Parts: sequence; structure tokens; C-alpha cells
Amino acid sequence: MNPDYLFVYGTLRRGSGNDLCHFLEEHAEFVGYANYQGQLYEVDYYPGAVPSDNPLDQVRGELYRLPPLEQADFVLSILDDYEEYGPAFQAPTEFVRRVQRVQFESGESVLAWVYLYNRVTDKLKKLCSGDFIKER
Repeated sequence: MNPDYLFVYGTLRRGSGNDLCHFLEEHAEFVGYANYQGQLYEVDYYPGAVPSDNPLDQVRGELYRLPPLEQADFVLSILDDYEEYGPAFQAPTEFVRRVQRVQFESGESVLAWVYLYNRVTDKLKKLCSGDFIKER
């Protein structure tokens, strides 16, 4: 399944100052703010989100509509390299890209690609607000 959307919650968000967020803005369409049912952790200078069964656990982020298929593959390949995910990186990678359900503030939900943290979170600081930009 190749969803038309990408959900970003950390250094790829607008206003983060990261060069790759500018790349994303140039190659995908910002749709709006959304939430992902998960927990957010401070990994280093960047966050990591993990899924949660608790509906109160929400990760705040931005939703982008990806370009048509070939261009979307190009955009995702650049972002995969940034997130150090894919066959070029030794498994298990720190992040994995998975299709997840995210919800707009309106309540509408869509399936989107999300880079999920793929390591143990026991020793990481939980960002209780679920909003990386707010916690910075």
C-alpha cells in the first residue's frame, strides 16, 4: 500500500530550521496539522514516536500530500536516507517507515507514512505534550 500522505512530527516539521523540511515543502503539499495515536520521546536533538493503544496518547504533527507515484518514491527515498531507514542501513534501523492512521483536527482520518522509532524507549524522556516543536 502506498498512501498519498506523509505525517511528520519532528525535525521535518515546518519551523524546525532543518534543510530537509524545506525540501519537503518544495516537493509535497502541506495539508494541515494532524495527530497520531502514539507516544513521543526525546531521542537526542530529535524525537521518536511509537504507537500507543491509549487514545489519550497523541503525537502532534503535520500532514503532507505526496506528489504522484514516481516523484513520491524520490521524495521518500531522500527522507529514508535522512531517517537512516532502508536496505542501505544495517538492521535493525533506528526508524522504520510504516503506514499508520492519522487524524485531522476536524476528526477526519487518513492513512499516511510515518517514521516510527524502532528502539527501546525505557531510558528516554517522554514528551508528554506530544508536540516536539512546543517542547523545544
